[in-house]
Amino acid sequence: MKILVPVKRVIDYNVKVRVKSDNSDVDLANVKMAMNPFCEIAVEEAVRLKEAGVASEIIAVSIGDKACQEQIRTALALGADRGIQIDTESAPDALSAAKLLKAVVQEEQPTLVIMGKQSIDSDNNQTGQMLAALLDYPQATFASEVKVEGDKVQVTREIDGGLQTIELNLPAVVTTDLRLNEPRYASLPNIMKAKRKPLDVKTPADLGVEVGNKVTLMAVNPPAERQAGIKVASVDELMDKLKNEAKVI
Repeated sequence: MKILVPVKRVIDYNVKVRVKSDNSDVDLANVKMAMNPFCEIAVEEAVRLKEAGVASEIIAVSIGDKACQEQIRTALALGADRGIQIDTESAPDALSAAKLLKAVVQEEQPTLVIMGKQSIDSDNNQTGQMLAALLDYPQATFASEVKVEGDKVQVTREIDGGLQTIELNLPAVVTTDLRLNEPRYASLPNIMKAKRKPLDVKTPADLGVEVGNKVTLMAVNPPAERQAGIKVASVDELMDKLKNEAKVI
């Protein structure tokens, strides 16, 4: 069984995001980058399936310029067997990313695609669903538990009312939620081994995909500064402020 895991390069979640002075975008100058946390969870789940004897090969794929090879190497250090970089000058929108991943899936023929439910930069939560639709594969989103049995995968997913368990025929697309697992840290020996693992570079033209961007970024603004709280002298004054100033009741 072959598993494909897309990974994305994003700003490290421990870093405070800065906005450019002209509000055109987020400032990436001298900013620490890392693998998207949901993608880390997807890699960890794939590695656990391999350790359990369910999977035989894990392929990590990332879309972007040469810098995203760092995140592919991280996935290789965590246990992936080989990597694929789809070389693009800028990050494509969700639909273009799904089309590129579809081409890789058709080329590699993995039994299972495991990917993060969303990236922490755009927070769109779209690519997994679009990929499944383009491939006409069954999909399970927001997975908190994944079990592969024969030619089926059983996924417990988090929904508003609690937990829902569904069973999909393979091949399938699964997107991971936070509570699926806790990613491991890469050991130094595995980091060194990852440097020798194969990493192929492909272009959209190699995959027969024309990359476009149907989304235009108009402006980026930091969140409003939180104002200091105030003390009230009575319940009546509190109710008055909640009703007439905050307008929450």
